[in-house]
Amino acid sequence: MSSYALSILNSMKQKYPWEQEFLQSLQEVFNSIAEIVDREPVYRRYKILERIVEPERVVTFKVPWKDDCGEIHVNNGHRVAFNSALGPYKGGLRFHSSVNLSILKCLAFEQIFKNSLTGLPMGGGKGGSDFSPRGKSDLEIMSFCQSFMTELYRHIGAETDIPAGDIGVGGREIGYLFGQYKRITNTFNGVLTGKGVHWGGSYIRPEATGYGLVYFVEEILRSKKQSLVGKIVAVSGFGNVAWGAVKKATQLGGKVVTLSGPDGFIYDPEGVGSSEEKLQYMIKMRLCGRDQVSDYATQFKVQFYPNMRPWGVKCDIALPCATQNELSVEDALMLVQNKVFCVAEGANVPCTLDAASVFQENKVLFAPGKAANAGGVACSGLEMGQNSMHLQWAPEEVDQKLKFIMKNIHRDCFETAEQIGKPYDYVAGANICSFRKVAGAMLDQGIV
Repeated sequence: MSSYALSILNSMKQKYPWEQEFLQSLQEVFNSIAEIVDREPVYRRYKILERIVEPERVVTFKVPWKDDCGEIHVNNGHRVAFNSALGPYKGGLRFHSSVNLSILKCLAFEQIFKNSLTGLPMGGGKGGSDFSPRGKSDLEIMSFCQSFMTELYRHIGAETDIPAGDIGVGGREIGYLFGQYKRITNTFNGVLTGKGVHWGGSYIRPEATGYGLVYFVEEILRSKKQSLVGKIVAVSGFGNVAWGAVKKATQLGGKVVTLSGPDGFIYDPEGVGSSEEKLQYMIKMRLCGRDQVSDYATQFKVQFYPNMRPWGVKCDIALPCATQNELSVEDALMLVQNKVFCVAEGANVPCTLDAASVFQENKVLFAPGKAANAGGVACSGLEMGQNSMHLQWAPEEVDQKLKFIMKNIHRDCFETAEQIGKPYDYVAGANICSFRKVAGAMLDQGIV
């Protein structure tokens, strides 16, 4: 790593030693861009790295709410507005007990470059709370969402910061959040994405991340003169991303044989997407709040492996779609041993840095999340466009635009990797291509 990049990374480690997830995201990007920033003295002169690693704004607030028994609870809320060089802050809200500032800064930093790759005018941000919707009634979730938005509303806007959903924040939560924003501000605008299709939302938004992931994989395979037809696919998670990936991979001729949850994973040799009943059951599992993939095994009489992840299953393509750092070095070595051909990140940073290195060292085609799972935020950007024009596109038109964006992201990453002499290094291609766009905008806009 270059002296400039290394000095900034070391200074951040000294400044935020407890923010391990955030430091991981910095390390991943800096590993790729170090040589580039050394070759362009203007980056050092205008302190681009020093400026890009610090959020433009971080808001932390308390969220008091009342449960069905009348007991009062207090959670923490956060919004990390990281970088607006390319447009208003854009990134999801996560409601999960694991949420802390380190995770949110990690995801927000990643979001800067992911949004850059889409080609749409969006900056990077992320937010959320350590509140978990799991086991809560609709009224309790509504109470929390209304309290959360009562503070958040003053920091967001359709041209300022546009949150969306993430883990623990689906259509129900977006509805409650939007209703409170509308109530407080007396406005009806595109301040949130992931809205219901009948009140300003976009078609195929729930499936978009999974669809985009598979479109990106399809482009990788096409570059190798292959296709998804007949490929065995291992997927982790069973939420929106996994659901969309299962649907689209099956449509394109692949067979998805695994899903996973906090309780373990299932193996379905006939294919998770082999029937509409199974796809609909995935929706039911996600909405029931039990957070157990074993229900699928019980329903369809397939094998369930408790407290295990699916990466020991022999597959051609692996799509980690659950959560950050879910795929370890040991998992990566098992996949390599089983001759996996391609690994593409459906979740945000689901592979540890060491796991990603294992794939790259063993010439596995590895697509980082900032490129491969950009379909979700791309569709959110399309929703923003529809809102600003006060219209709604048909599902087929949204899908066509999404596929076009993912093809362009693949092309940009692929061509950048070739230009720097690292063909098929999608990590370097994605990081360098996106960094150049963001840094160029920062230079154009002055020291702000």
